[in-house]
Amino acid sequence: MKAIRFNVSIPQFLALKILGAVNKGAYYKGLLSTVRLVDIPQPKIVTSEWVKIKVLRCGMCKSDVNAITLNSSPAWTPYCSFPSVLGHEVSGKIVEVGSAVEGLHVGDIVAVSPVLNCKVRKIEPECKACRKGLGCCENFAEGQLATGSVIDVCTALNGGYSEYIVAHKSQVFKIPDSMSAESAALIEPFAIALEAVFTNRPESDEQVLIIGCGVIGNMVILALRALDIPCKITVLVSSNFTAKLAKSAGADHTITGPNALKEAAEITGGKCYMPLLGQSTMMRGFDKVYDCYSNSGSVNTALRVARTGGVISLIGISDQLKYDPTMIWLKLLTLKGTTFYGFHEWAGKKRHVFEIAIDLVSKKNIKFQNLITHTFKLDEYRKMIDVNINKGKYKTIKTMFVFD
Repeated sequence: MKAIRFNVSIPQFLALKILGAVNKGAYYKGLLSTVRLVDIPQPKIVTSEWVKIKVLRCGMCKSDVNAITLNSSPAWTPYCSFPSVLGHEVSGKIVEVGSAVEGLHVGDIVAVSPVLNCKVRKIEPECKACRKGLGCCENFAEGQLATGSVIDVCTALNGGYSEYIVAHKSQVFKIPDSMSAESAALIEPFAIALEAVFTNRPESDEQVLIIGCGVIGNMVILALRALDIPCKITVLVSSNFTAKLAKSAGADHTITGPNALKEAAEITGGKCYMPLLGQSTMMRGFDKVYDCYSNSGSVNTALRVARTGGVISLIGISDQLKYDPTMIWLKLLTLKGTTFYGFHEWAGKKRHVFEIAIDLVSKKNIKFQNLITHTFKLDEYRKMIDVNINKGKYKTIKTMFVFD
């Protein structure tokens, strides 16, 4: 079958860091490319608890682009194994079911949670994080599978940039007939946004700031509105194009440009103060902040605009940060990591956030189609990467591989 395989060696890494600074195309074109279109065998189900899935759609995530362009932190590498096939925003059709799988059948359209936790790795007893229903597992480098936190950084499996994948029954969630394959693939980023909201849930009368309005920023807005939280939502955007998307998703205000802090103060009733050197800071700002970039600039902005006692969720994935921690102790702020998919109380019982996401999308009739700006066939992967690297040029929000 056809697949987009990622791999990198230390000499290749060092060479690309030099070449890539001049020409980003070197990361995905030419002799040193980190990704290639290859022919590999179709995967086989690992045990009787697994299913085989024909991929229908797979979105490209910023974390995929970071991997391809070697912009991910090396701190993550102990929980990865290569070569691997990228892609974790997957929808597909089940084509084979293991004998120990119940409730899933050949022909079912499904979304796939990509995390390789204790249950998937057949580790007993489960780690403390898994027992508590947290999104992350403490055994990503243990158990019966090769090292890997998710399917697309595990050499024993493969991600959705391929024609077929296999998944443990606990990773697979059936999609209602009314939901499109595109929406099913976007259950994964919507689940990420829901996880951020569940773990940093605003009160009804609180002011919320979302930094960045790409896919995850829009998904956070949709999650807040789907949960019927009547908080005031402000989004820090980069363009009129993203401002329009934020408004259509349910944002109350959008701010941009050099006067962003002043505008934020007007919205929240805050007050700006100018230090002897550096940028101004603010008091009485936002109660909850969702940073969808999580780079040095966005984190420093979040610290400056959060109100005393505020909580900042770092959703975006970036490399090492540089920020002034003064506001953390001065305003008693909490920086909160959020990723992957936990279990939360819903309709009277603990449910996986993928289940909640599917339930909300179906019942609230949430539409993701306006976020999908580009679609590609698998052999057009170089163009797809280019469109993601040059988002401003192409007005890119979500790109997606289409297999049928």
